[in-house]
Amino acid sequence: MDWHNKVAIVTGGSRGIGKAYAEALHAAGAKVAVADLVRSEADAVGKACGGFGASVNVADEGEVASFITEVTKQLGPVDIYVSNAGIGSSDGPLFGAASAPNSSWEKSWQVNVMASVYAARHVVPDMVKRGGGSFVVVASAAGLLAQLGCTSYTVTKHAAVAFAESLAVAHGDDGISVACVCPQAVNTRMIEDAKESLLSVGGVVEPKIVAEMTLTALEDGKFFVFPHEEVAEYIKGKAAEPDRWLGGMRKLRRGLMAKNNRPM
Repeated sequence: MDWHNKVAIVTGGSRGIGKAYAEALHAAGAKVAVADLVRSEADAVGKACGGFGASVNVADEGEVASFITEVTKQLGPVDIYVSNAGIGSSDGPLFGAASAPNSSWEKSWQVNVMASVYAARHVVPDMVKRGGGSFVVVASAAGLLAQLGCTSYTVTKHAAVAFAESLAVAHGDDGISVACVCPQAVNTRMIEDAKESLLSVGGVVEPKIVAEMTLTALEDGKFFVFPHEEVAEYIKGKAAEPDRWLGGMRKLRRGLMAKNNRPM
């Protein structure tokens, strides 16, 4: 796929996976606009990647729409949108599935799910009119399996995967390439926070690898991106023997709770 002079938007792009996407796309020839909460950080990455950055709350449809309009005005029509901004929150001290407050659930829903819906609503119709485009949803292996200690993250990442699938089904025949990225642990600030919430298990990959694999998937017309190859096998095991899988997850939870001296 030729990214030369293409216009890209990356949300949550000032650091971590988002920054890696911006740098990979720019290296491939694209002009990248970066959205993040801190304007100075977003603009620094955007300008380094041939575009600009702005402070955007992706949970606000008006701000998402305004940013897309500004990008189109300054750089041109959007060819690829990377919905990367995400948020994780702990279940709280009780670590029960319904322990987190409503505010945490609502914020997770808005950032992890609706941000992609808002973006697609304002970029996909124009992509279709112009004959094609790409849309990337950065979900998580938690969206196919589970994330211990963070039920709202697990639930909303499942929804993010479902939305990406729906987007691919509805617009695949319109020339829209959709990629759904489902890594386990990635070397980002979120992983540092996760260590305190029993969320970080398995191997850790670098953000650059995630970005490179995603661009390759788009070139090859692949929907799922698994930076951790074992995730595909875990999914097969879960589908084949769901009760056994749930039992294994409970065992893993018991071990983690005991390791961290928390009540069961």
